[in-house]
Amino acid sequence: MESLQLLSRSRAQFESRLAAVRGEDLGRPTPCPGWDVATLVAHVINGDRMAIALLDGASVEESLSGLRPVGPDDDAVELFAAVGTELDQRFAQPGALERVVHHPVGDVPGGMLLGFRAGDRTYHAWDLARATVQDETLDSDVVAGLWAIAVPNADRLKASGMFGEGASGNVGEDAALQVRLLDLVGRRP
Repeated sequence: MESLQLLSRSRAQFESRLAAVRGEDLGRPTPCPGWDVATLVAHVINGDRMAIALLDGASVEESLSGLRPVGPDDDAVELFAAVGTELDQRFAQPGALERVVHHPVGDVPGGMLLGFRAGDRTYHAWDLARATVQDETLDSDVVAGLWAIAVPNADRLKASGMFGEGASGNVGEDAALQVRLLDLVGRRP
């Protein structure tokens, strides 16, 4: 799957689940330790905001200074759509995938940043679905694209501390690819 398609389809997954969230869902716990639905939604929106700033040449500190809470009066679906559209447009600019950005994990090419955002949107779409009792099935093409990115980086993912304990070691090669991917990134489906 072409990288911009991966980004767009990962966005659609999160957005469809976000559209089903109701006010009473915002305090529900998610699979992310210590995060409720409101925190998870703000994290995804702010991740896209940070990526926009990085693609525009911001330093890590500058990109983090632009993060804002998502309040109860904000229309999270509208906000995610607006920020997501802006990010998708940034990645579509000539040279964006080759541009080196100053991410908190270190300097990375824009193509890797795109993978980070597609993954974040997808993994948290599953988290959001689990927290709000929605369909947890992810786009199989997106799962396959993220699997191709995640497997060679499995040790880095685990070492980052951002994916729990990483793979559990309890999921066999015969398990569905979605289950294997989610397990690799610290989820226990």
